[in-house]
Amino acid sequence: MFDELKSRMNKFWNDDRTLAQTDPEFVELFSNFAYDEVVNEPGANHPDLDDSTRSMAILAALIGCQGLDDFELMVPVAFESGVSAVQVKEIVYQAVAYLGFGRVLPFLKKTNEILEAKNIRLPLEPQSTTTPETRAEAGEQAQIDIFGERMQGFAQSGPEKTRHINKWLAGNCFGDYYTRGGLDTRRREMITLCFLAAQGGCEPQLTSHAVANMRVGNDERFLIAVISQCTPYIGYPRTLNALRCIADAAAKA
Repeated sequence: MFDELKSRMNKFWNDDRTLAQTDPEFVELFSNFAYDEVVNEPGANHPDLDDSTRSMAILAALIGCQGLDDFELMVPVAFESGVSAVQVKEIVYQAVAYLGFGRVLPFLKKTNEILEAKNIRLPLEPQSTTTPETRAEAGEQAQIDIFGERMQGFAQSGPEKTRHINKWLAGNCFGDYYTRGGLDTRRREMITLCFLAAQGGCEPQLTSHAVANMRVGNDERFLIAVISQCTPYIGYPRTLNALRCIADAAAKA
């Protein structure tokens, strides 16, 4: 998997020349770190972190940090690691709830370009499991399953002037996205953690979703491994913030 990334990195174009031609020293040091040291570091690994899961975490982190060019490099490699077209699309779709359509649209367009270049017919098979009539109830149940019984009635809670946001969180964020096929709850919570860690400034939500990850089966060591794999793409400050949030979540759990 990562030998392919090294190859793609070397061939990536910068104007009329490849990065291997314009920046050979950088390409070597980054490739050695991101595609060798990070991948093979024992502390950055976990039995549940196979290549396909690792790829999904990196794709989510790249959307979170707005790394469109690197996302384009990573999607074909993710396919080779076993990630399906439906799973890539679901990662992109779910990102809208956490980054907003304005930041996700370029990634959706790029994903479609890649799929069409692979002769994958669009649209893909539908993954929705709800209707406009059932999404609110299904979303609340997803919140309860992930965060616990305290989410019962969340959509109707809080100050009246902002209560509509809680309603949208239940019906849209969870009812529209978390109930879809393609990704199970553990992977949906993992990619949410990556969205939040990579964009930064969302530490309260990051801590909350770290707790949620642990509730659905992604233990502390797994989350540390996931963030470790994202470090080359999101940088050290956001990595350290994420690790602090994971530690706080573990203490609460």
